[in-house]
Amino acid sequence: MLQEYSDIVAKLNQENPHFAKIFEKHEELHKEIEKAEAGDTDQFDPILIEKQKKKKLKLKDEAYALIMEYKNKNK
Repeated sequence: MLQEYSDIVAKLNQENPHFAKIFEKHEELHKEIEKAEAGDTDQFDPILIEKQKKKKLKLKDEAYALIMEYKNKNK
């Protein structure tokens, strides 16, 4: 997620517990979605997958906002 900000992501993961939680949940959802889309689960539910994608995007938006805040403070 957000590879262009990998240095900031690494710092925030260490310094900001809230960011670390967001990042972890985003990665969990990413893996769940990939697994479901690949058919690696017994229950393929397209509606559930779409809900998970929306949650993942919301987490990414929140993480991006925290990255921009960090970047602006440390210019």
